[in-house]
Amino acid sequence: MRLLAAALLLATVATPALSQALPPPAPLPGDGAEDMKLKRLFYDSDERDLALNPISAIFRGDLRYADRFGDYISDPATARDKRNLEADLAALKAIDRSKLTRVDQLAYDVFHNQAEINLRGYAPAIQAVDRLLPMDHFSGFQTFYPDFAGGKGAAPFKTVVDYENNLKRNAGYAALYDRAIARFREGMAKGVVQPRLIVENMIAQFDALIAQGVEGSVFYAPVTMFPDSIPAAERQRLTAAYAAQVRDVIIPAHRKMRDFLKSEYLPKARQTVGLSAMPGGAALYAYRIEQNTTLPLKADEVHQLGLSEVARITREMEAQKTAAGFKGTLPAFFDYLRTDPRFQPKSADEVRRDFEAIGKRIDTRVREQFGVIPKTPLEIRPVPDYRAKSDAAGSYQGGTPDGTRPGVFYYNTYDLPSRYTWGMETLFLHEAVPGHHFQISLAQENAALPAFMRFGGNTAYVEGWALYAETLWKPLGMETDPYQRMGGLNDEMLRAMRLVVDTGIHAKGWSRDQAIDYMLTHSAMGKSDATAEVERYIAIPGQALAYKIGQLTILKLKAEAQAKKGAAFDPRGFHAAVLDSGALPMPVLEEKVRAWIAAK
Repeated sequence: MRLLAAALLLATVATPALSQALPPPAPLPGDGAEDMKLKRLFYDSDERDLALNPISAIFRGDLRYADRFGDYISDPATARDKRNLEADLAALKAIDRSKLTRVDQLAYDVFHNQAEINLRGYAPAIQAVDRLLPMDHFSGFQTFYPDFAGGKGAAPFKTVVDYENNLKRNAGYAALYDRAIARFREGMAKGVVQPRLIVENMIAQFDALIAQGVEGSVFYAPVTMFPDSIPAAERQRLTAAYAAQVRDVIIPAHRKMRDFLKSEYLPKARQTVGLSAMPGGAALYAYRIEQNTTLPLKADEVHQLGLSEVARITREMEAQKTAAGFKGTLPAFFDYLRTDPRFQPKSADEVRRDFEAIGKRIDTRVREQFGVIPKTPLEIRPVPDYRAKSDAAGSYQGGTPDGTRPGVFYYNTYDLPSRYTWGMETLFLHEAVPGHHFQISLAQENAALPAFMRFGGNTAYVEGWALYAETLWKPLGMETDPYQRMGGLNDEMLRAMRLVVDTGIHAKGWSRDQAIDYMLTHSAMGKSDATAEVERYIAIPGQALAYKIGQLTILKLKAEAQAKKGAAFDPRGFHAAVLDSGALPMPVLEEKVRAWIAAK
């Protein structure tokens, strides 16, 4: 489940609508026997993984396994996945890399890097902790599956079969919680438990789902929006079936999970919040750093890098404070940005209109920086109410390149006064254009790439690109006043503070309140945002480190390209070199871009 959760967090599981198997790979000009062996390995590995992960397949638009939920949170599935990774690596090493085309050598390197890192996650020392923490409030199934099953996510609801498949998946979803409870109980016996605040957040999530009742349940929602093609008799039958499942299966499963968390697990939950406070936690955190950054970094060096970046960005903030004509201190300027009514949206509808206007402004300039624009359309939607309290300020879900499902930029209007207008432009650059929407859509639209490169990814690249996209504010005509520029710096400061706070929590014994205070002191974030951020880092250790590490890698490569190419440097060419091969691990990205720099 951890790999599925990571994929969904990255939003890199959105792919073309496919109702049957992709054809086996065909040779391209220049392909030799080793190239075809490599392509076949990629194809077979992808086909196997789609069958084993039906939810991921549906996010890709592949409906061949849509009547299944998947064997998540189970020991047989864990052992199987480990064997599959070992088999993939053995097959890869049997291929002579020197005989591959340059493009396939790149694919070989990406596959090798990802498989090696993923395999390290199955080491006994890592599993001894990781498998006993099967859920949290940020990446558990309860955070995305209700929307997925409710008719507004990736799952289709166009035919009677679609509706019946959803009923079958929902049964698997409900059964998942028994396996989660068993894992949690094993962790309780071994002293490996979630922090109390994570448990309380999960309890609140299940309370909210239970409170919806039957006909108000998001799981009931598909039968309130039948397409015209569903006959009346089928509507009646399906409506009864959905009501019965919500009443007799879904709500009882949610109530059982909630009651276990509240009555049994919460009293055993720990007051500490960092991984290093648990037996084996330090080893797991060291692995999470590499898993998320694709680099063998140490917690201390990441922490020091964060402190350095915080100091640099603070100096730039001082300059914007002066440009705004503010006479007080920087902390006083932060308070002004947080509290002055001029920066607080008046309504959720105003937020939507403003984001739509930002998108139109960027579109007038984006072709100056990008030679290829995604074909996948983009929609702007509010975060669903049931998850808004613990959700980020904005997020992205990928669409399909055939246009049957758009990419979606979600904005959050929970605690509306804290959704400051000065943060809107940089948020759109990151989550939508040219951030996640461009990177994910361009990768999945590139049919020449193997599936794992079109639709897979790593956090350092995906989030590093989105943070890099924020640095394009000037050529895209954004952040033209000191307040919007402060918004950009505030978001960059957030990613720099993450290096300090994430490592502080999980390697240096920081408390939740200490981490929140640090973020409020060094930025203009509101307390709701800072609290949600810190609780996110506690729930998914190491993930937040990837943003700044990835951005700094791309900026370093851009500086090298500008220095070596001089007046011949074209941002469209550089961006193509970074984007046209899908999400690459940082070492592979560096090698690829430097080859582009050296080419005439």
